[in-house]
Amino acid sequence: MEFSQYDVNKLMYITNRPPIVFVEGDGMWLTDNNGKRYLDYLQGWAVNCLGHSPQCIHDALVSQSKKLINPSPAFYNEPSIELAKLLTDNSSFDRVFFANSGAEANEGAFKLARKWGKINKNAAGENRYEIITFDHSFHGRTIAAMSASGKAGWDTIFAPQVPGFSKAILNDIASVEKLITDKTVAVMLEPVQGEGGVIPATREFMQALRALTKKHNILLIIDEVQTGMGRCGTLFAYQLSGIEPDIMTLGKGIGGGVPLAALLAKEEIAVFEAGDQGGTYNGNPVMTAVGSAVAKTLLAPGFLQSVQEKGDYLSKELIKLSDKHGLAGERGEGLLRALKLGRDIGPQIVEIARDLAPVGLLLNSPRPDLLRFMPSLNVTKKELDQMLSMLSDVLDKIGR
Repeated sequence: MEFSQYDVNKLMYITNRPPIVFVEGDGMWLTDNNGKRYLDYLQGWAVNCLGHSPQCIHDALVSQSKKLINPSPAFYNEPSIELAKLLTDNSSFDRVFFANSGAEANEGAFKLARKWGKINKNAAGENRYEIITFDHSFHGRTIAAMSASGKAGWDTIFAPQVPGFSKAILNDIASVEKLITDKTVAVMLEPVQGEGGVIPATREFMQALRALTKKHNILLIIDEVQTGMGRCGTLFAYQLSGIEPDIMTLGKGIGGGVPLAALLAKEEIAVFEAGDQGGTYNGNPVMTAVGSAVAKTLLAPGFLQSVQEKGDYLSKELIKLSDKHGLAGERGEGLLRALKLGRDIGPQIVEIARDLAPVGLLLNSPRPDLLRFMPSLNVTKKELDQMLSMLSDVLDKIGR
């Protein structure tokens, strides 16, 4: 079917999209309306942790949809209980609330922290509600999540912002400490700032931050919407630093492509009362059945080790590519990596790579001088090598 036959103007404009319609996906590959195939290194922005249309998700969807789709959140259902147990058994948390998106999970984290701060007041008997976040951070597109984010320009798009969020500098513990007031209730960060340019928080900074928050009796919230569910080589990225946060949020990979997210907290922090939190679709059996299928796959013997090995391999090969083309190096954790271009050619690379024939390559440039790689966690070495070869060819073209 030709692109002109699709009435795309019926969709609300939110971003510039190329004139192609994807109709099928399999693993690391997408196929468009003309039958052209693309090697996909976006994977829905790190959503498809097992690639496009994996068998385990298909089976979970079919099986659970025949049993029960949504009894309402007013009742328990088996898949949500199973997934909550899988998450708590393999983390430092005790309680789980399921949501539909990372932004919604982060909204829940803001609410939970402020509720805890209302119960655990400051020395003057006042509620604590301020949350310290970081420059260049990204926590979602709701009004509160945008206010918490440190993305340039977001403080004016939908002004006024939600008050109570101050911005520190990642990997600078002094910048955090100077923002702490008697109204501070929490510090929130991404273990790797994905949208900000794949900038990891150092192990030392994470440990110092945990010590600082404990010293001041404030909460540590970890936004693992992008880094969680195996993306960084451990089930959760906070585990790389040997710390235990108070609250964690998940999204993207937890559903492997379906809308699912989670808010996790330690028992003593889980202070919501009836009516404080909810959602019509939250924790529904179909989505949480998929989440369980994804989690079991990631927890299978050897799977996370393979993510670490492929992340190391991709890192080394990107360094070789950088050296070959005179670029600025690479950074990241596991299979969330960035190639530093040294100049603003990212959007040009994305467009040329997509238009390659007979096979296209889908890449992401969150900043003009950077490429971000978010393959499926079961990507093969052959697919990594194919991407690197195609990207090298594109860089040759630009170099000329």
